[in-house]
Amino acid sequence: MVKRVKKGDHLITENTILVDGKKTSEERINNIIIQKTNLGMNGLLGLPIPLRLHIYNLARPNIDSIIRANILSDSLEVKRKVALLSKKQFDKWLESKRDFNSWLKRTGEAPTILNENKTEKTANNLRKYYFSKGWFNNEVNYEIERDSNKRAQVTYKVTTNNPYLLDSITPIISSPAIDSLYSNFSKSSYLIEGEQYDEENFENERARINTYLRNKGFYYFGKDNIRFVTDTIGTNYKINTDLIISDRSIRTDDSTRVEPFKVYKIKAVNIFTDDNFENRFKAISDTTTYKDYKFYSKNGLRFRPKAIADAIFINKGDLYSDLARSRTSRYLNDLQMFRYPNISYLENEADSSLIANIYLEPKKKYQFALDFDITQSNIQTIGFSVSPGLKIRNIFRGAETLDISGIAAVGASKDKNEDVTSFFDINEFGGSIRLTIPRLFTPFNTDKLIPKYMSPSTAISLSATGQQNIGLDKQTLSGIVSYNWLPTTTVSNNLELFNVQFVKNLNTNNYFGVYSNSFSSLNTIARDIGYINSNETLQENTSNPFAPADMFIADVLNGATNLSPNDEEFITVKNIDERKQRLTENNLIFSSSFDYKKDKRQNIFDNDFSIFKWRIEIAGNLLSSISRLSGATKNENNSYEVFGVAFSQYLKTEVDYIKYFDLGRNNILAFRSYAGIAIPYGNSNSIPFAESFFAGGPNDNRAWTAYNLGPGSSKSTNEFNEANFKIHLSAEQRFILFGNFRGALFVDAGNIWNVLDNVEDDAATFSGISSLKDIAIGSGFGIRYDFDFFVLRFDIGFKTYDPSQDIDNRWFYDYNFRNAVYNIGINYPF
Repeated sequence: MVKRVKKGDHLITENTILVDGKKTSEERINNIIIQKTNLGMNGLLGLPIPLRLHIYNLARPNIDSIIRANILSDSLEVKRKVALLSKKQFDKWLESKRDFNSWLKRTGEAPTILNENKTEKTANNLRKYYFSKGWFNNEVNYEIERDSNKRAQVTYKVTTNNPYLLDSITPIISSPAIDSLYSNFSKSSYLIEGEQYDEENFENERARINTYLRNKGFYYFGKDNIRFVTDTIGTNYKINTDLIISDRSIRTDDSTRVEPFKVYKIKAVNIFTDDNFENRFKAISDTTTYKDYKFYSKNGLRFRPKAIADAIFINKGDLYSDLARSRTSRYLNDLQMFRYPNISYLENEADSSLIANIYLEPKKKYQFALDFDITQSNIQTIGFSVSPGLKIRNIFRGAETLDISGIAAVGASKDKNEDVTSFFDINEFGGSIRLTIPRLFTPFNTDKLIPKYMSPSTAISLSATGQQNIGLDKQTLSGIVSYNWLPTTTVSNNLELFNVQFVKNLNTNNYFGVYSNSFSSLNTIARDIGYINSNETLQENTSNPFAPADMFIADVLNGATNLSPNDEEFITVKNIDERKQRLTENNLIFSSSFDYKKDKRQNIFDNDFSIFKWRIEIAGNLLSSISRLSGATKNENNSYEVFGVAFSQYLKTEVDYIKYFDLGRNNILAFRSYAGIAIPYGNSNSIPFAESFFAGGPNDNRAWTAYNLGPGSSKSTNEFNEANFKIHLSAEQRFILFGNFRGALFVDAGNIWNVLDNVEDDAATFSGISSLKDIAIGSGFGIRYDFDFFVLRFDIGFKTYDPSQDIDNRWFYDYNFRNAVYNIGINYPF
């Protein structure tokens, strides 16, 4: 570590801050230190691993001298290499050595050499910090411990002494209009008598008062008009504070005058609907008035006045308000109809009023997009897809947006039943249409319940897709009516009033072609009991090649074989049949759902935040009530049907919580906890496959591949393991390695189970607290590369605790790189 440390210098290996004799690990305080140790010096898992310092030490400080001494000084060797490589290639070879040496320096990190001047500056900064927190008489000293190995440790010792407390707060307000409001805006003050002095609270109080007054009509008011004067002389650790709010200062060309602040009202609101560069010399050709709003257009008004007026929170006769201005700007942006809406005010000095001018530049009415992809997967050797999209803005002149999109895909697959390759036998075609309305489209007035400042919107969508030679060849129809609104800047709500999905499986005879593991299990059982010969399979060369497999299942369940219901093989066949019936049945889902999300993240650079999401969905109740009231008859499975399909009925809820802790210096600790359950009832005894839960994969438990974990402790060999109850927990520490490379250590835990449905396998069923012993644990590490706009992620997961193994072999069984799971993903897993 001290390879590049000169004689007489010392590498700082540790900084310690002792506050009143106790070591502090508070990030905010430790960030005050100017000379931080090299990244990784304090260790990962307690071990000092300054990787970037080691990389820097690999670089040669005198690379040019080394090249001259070791290469260029030997003229015969130079001639030989030039003859072998050519002069140009020889020069490039030398340049590559210099470039690699420069790369080591850039990627690495130079050693942090002890500088006592910077240590003294850190001590001064600590004094200032504790002074700002009310310890005016604090004392800060430091000690430096140097050793003979060119290493040094610095310890800062802080003695806080007695803190100062806030006592009286006296307002001195020059403008009568503001003074009359003091009793109102002082109630929520950050400055509370008896609390310890904190400079940050004074800044927050200035911002709070400024916000309050600017929303009460004081258009020219600013934070510079607020001052605090404190007195601590002879107060016995008490602080008396004067809150001073000065008059307005107006500068002219040659003088400055002072006058009291006045309240400004909105005299008029003018909206220019087609303000752009091309129209700058055109005259106004169309003028319209709607509810005190005046609309001006140069090419004719293309929007219904109400559609734009609903987005305006600045009203004639109201006091000036920053909040109204920001809400108007946000809502106009949310409409996605205009480019950079601009709001300006003109003062009318005669009556202390303002004229608000809103300038709008409409976006193009039509926007076309076309995506083309080439793909490869386990069901096709190559595939081509094209996805056209058309966006139509303001389609009904009410700022509505209509999105029309489609997909057309063809691919080449190898037929599972014939040893031939079929080109373009795979295809998928579909389309969707979505109408977004910038308000709640209801027959009722919802303004009091969901005011327009919450940016309410309605989305109505229809879609249809059809597949051929993909799985069971599904046809899917769906329709959604949903409402969205934003109560605060951190909270979003979405209510799906109706979500109708119809899924029809066209090629159910190919079930065992898709789920080949189940077919292999049936063949093994059929051979073991002598149902077929050891060299035969339950398959024939007909239009329904898996008819013998279906016949075998029927014979087993009807007692036509030597298997009894208590035999393990009988239970396996029964489970395969139940799964086949569920996955091949057509699904009709008529549901309603509500989503709540609270995201406290301020921006993409915020690494100390939390996200909470909750979703609840109810399906089938309306159809069940209609069927019961209409006297509809049930089918042989005791279920109501609509259009010949038994509709699904269930209750589903999910809770997801994510928390990030910023540990400083791009070191982040991230947690995620998730739980979800879907309970069938009434018309259903199981959950549709599309609504089930799965575990494993690059964004879940990374020690298992997707769909490969669970349910419970069962030793399932299904291609897709799913269930109706899930628990998942993750913890991940993320840190910088060097350059744009990031590292991570993670632990994932969780599993899926069946509960309150028709699955009878005890190993796959959640039966209470005792089932938590079947929570699978995976651990591992990852390397990521940050491209700024996305992160490429490579994670390696090891099965730390595998509930599918025997109880004595669950911990660290096959814990090695050969049995690890390698995940590649985009961006972080949570």
